[in-house]
Amino acid sequence: MQTLCRVARRFYSTQPPERAASALPKLAAAARDASAPMAVRERRERKRTHLKPPTDSDLTPSEYSGYRRALAKGELMDQQGRDMTEAQWLDALNERRTRLRGLKVTDNNGEKELQVVGQRIYLPNIIFRMVRNHTPTGKPYNPYEATFRVPMSVTKTDVRSYLSAVYGIKTTYIRTANYFSPLYRKYNGAKATRSYRTYKRAVVGLVDPFYYPQAMEDMTAEDRKKRMEWLNEKFALDALKRWRRHELVRTSLSGSKNWRFTGHLRRDKILKAVARSRSRMLREVEDVKEELADKRAQGIPIFSDTKKGSRPSKWREALLAN
Repeated sequence: MQTLCRVARRFYSTQPPERAASALPKLAAAARDASAPMAVRERRERKRTHLKPPTDSDLTPSEYSGYRRALAKGELMDQQGRDMTEAQWLDALNERRTRLRGLKVTDNNGEKELQVVGQRIYLPNIIFRMVRNHTPTGKPYNPYEATFRVPMSVTKTDVRSYLSAVYGIKTTYIRTANYFSPLYRKYNGAKATRSYRTYKRAVVGLVDPFYYPQAMEDMTAEDRKKRMEWLNEKFALDALKRWRRHELVRTSLSGSKNWRFTGHLRRDKILKAVARSRSRMLREVEDVKEELADKRAQGIPIFSDTKKGSRPSKWREALLAN
């Protein structure tokens, strides 16, 4: 009878259902549903229509099933015999989800106080590296989702607590995936992994949107120029790149025989320096030819033996005869 009354009240109700105070914004809820694993989406599609939540409900299919199950067991009835609404049940569920872990309420001489159960970590030595979300080609960027690369030992609870305690970020879901480095062959034939290729990826759902800085290839020419000017002003990227190239050349070629560093690293400048050196060499060759021609016209011997008693070679005699 109570079930029939609830159905009748829902059927004849003309007012929209009460919205939970802790319900996600529509865009954040849509991003959460779109990022669900494929197996979860396929399982939800196979559900019958009457088991799915209404279109105006803030509950996910899993939450809606839990609410209906608790409602059928009579666990949501108060002292007045009234059942909790979906909004009230969702607020209680979210309050439990967002509670501070590692704390408990104790009674100290009639006064309630919070007692730390877990272990405090004052200077965590873990690194959360934020990266750009994976966005398929042609799809818009999802601002209600953030992706981090964290150490393998970090759990979902650690991620939620870290983001909440350090940055005050509210999260809706956390999905993790482990990536292991492939084997690489070393110089001695042994196989080993690389530590920077082994990490855990944590995809975090956000309540408030966060827009990652636009990629350089997605910017216009004017915006790209402004970005590069700002980067050069703050971090001196061009000077750093130039210094690295000079150091690379200096350390790799300084031990070569008869090598002299000219300071040219760009290909166009190197080609210009080679062309100047070649033209200078050609001019010197032409000057030597003119000098030899003048000496030949005046009958002055071109070659002379520096050693006393040495005899001229055959090819020198042939040149002098000509």
